[in-house]
Amino acid sequence: MGMRRMKVDKLGIDLLTHDPVVILKDMEGKRSLPILIGPFEATAIALALEGTQVPRPLSHDLMKSVIEALKAKVDRIVIHDIQDNTFYAKVVLESGLGKLEIDARPSDSIALALRTNSPIYVSERIILEETVEDKTEDTKELGDFRKFIDNLRPSDFLKEDK
Repeated sequence: MGMRRMKVDKLGIDLLTHDPVVILKDMEGKRSLPILIGPFEATAIALALEGTQVPRPLSHDLMKSVIEALKAKVDRIVIHDIQDNTFYAKVVLESGLGKLEIDARPSDSIALALRTNSPIYVSERIILEETVEDKTEDTKELGDFRKFIDNLRPSDFLKEDK
């Protein structure tokens, strides 16, 4: 099954559990994937999104430094499975040993991807089963179309001579 590229859309708080949640959105902006995360990972993601520098490296900054020191690079992160409401991810590295796939939590993977400007992919199975369709753009377009129709006049249909 294929993969779909996603980007971090925003961070928020789950209304039921009051836990932090990261929202991934597909590149077309049509589907959203909420993933519950821990408060430390939420902070790490927020710092990366804001481009905030910290005086000492956080865990994800350390991971980035170790990867670079080993002359490897993060090729991508992949959120590939969900079992019992737990998402599974891997960090795919390019190194002198070839491609390496490292098991990781999605939250840590996302924090690392933001620091290394690496793409985030989600399996199509998760896209189909776990994402929510974003209808805000459709609603806006429908509203704009209704406004256009309401403002039409019969003279708008007359052919102009040029």
